[in-house]
Amino acid sequence: MKRILILGSKGMLGQELLRVFQHDKKYDVTAWDREDIDVTQFDALYRRVSDMWPDVIFNAIAYNAVDACETDDDEYAKARMLNSDFPGELARAAKAVDAVLVHYSTDYVFDGERPQYPEGKNPGCCGSGCAGCMYKGPDETLPYYSYHEDDIARPLSRYGHTKLKGEQNVMKNVNRHYIIRLSKLFGKPAESVLGKRSFFDVMRELGETKKEVQAVDGEMSKFTYAPDLAKTSKEIVENNLAPGIYHVANDGAATWYDGVKEFYKILGIKTKVVSVPPETFPRPAKRPSSSVLKVTKIKNLRHYSEALKEYLEK
Repeated sequence: MKRILILGSKGMLGQELLRVFQHDKKYDVTAWDREDIDVTQFDALYRRVSDMWPDVIFNAIAYNAVDACETDDDEYAKARMLNSDFPGELARAAKAVDAVLVHYSTDYVFDGERPQYPEGKNPGCCGSGCAGCMYKGPDETLPYYSYHEDDIARPLSRYGHTKLKGEQNVMKNVNRHYIIRLSKLFGKPAESVLGKRSFFDVMRELGETKKEVQAVDGEMSKFTYAPDLAKTSKEIVENNLAPGIYHVANDGAATWYDGVKEFYKILGIKTKVVSVPPETFPRPAKRPSSSVLKVTKIKNLRHYSEALKEYLEK
């Protein structure tokens, strides 16, 4: 039996990782959350991991108060600790016991501008956005850019910078790693007291109590259903894919407005949805205008509308 360690096991993603592994008899699963370990105490973390000697570690711990860390230096320090420093130390611990580390990152490492490949890795596209551009999608007219796994990351916010640094620390400190980028995560509410509510949970409540709701028709990206992400994470490890960065998100690029319209359509909610620009809701942290994660290393996940239907059924 392979030994699996899941950190952040009561979060929206962590609880789904626990679910897909604990029902598989091939695995011996250990799940830790904030009451089980203080991951900022690196010496203790190292000892606990060494004592357990896991085969695979899933790090579903992250600081995600995007706007708070943009304006508050104390919050920014927390973000650096959990998103940058801790993943690097966890990577050291994983290397010491020869474990595979699966670490989760974000589309906010991109800036929404024209994607650029690192020097020597350009696949043939000039990057100028001409007709037939590989970044523009199959019909060559989509009004947004999509990012490949190897495109140069250029975050706009403090939060994005901490997540990018976390990626870099993982890559530097352990060879056997999978860095999985996701975007607009939704799913069953987290068991953790610090867990955020899903965007769709909030919009359902508004749709059932308001005659009209406003939704941002911008910040194009993809939604990611937590159970699909957990299942795909398991498949990546089990298939022994090459180490590196993987984009995992449900199919169907959408703005927040698109998502609400689709959600209300499935629910049969008649509340009017008004399209508004991002400036309608001023936020301290800058968001990329487009951060669509192009999935190139694995098969595409089902469309987010199908995932939404399953979420509602459950």
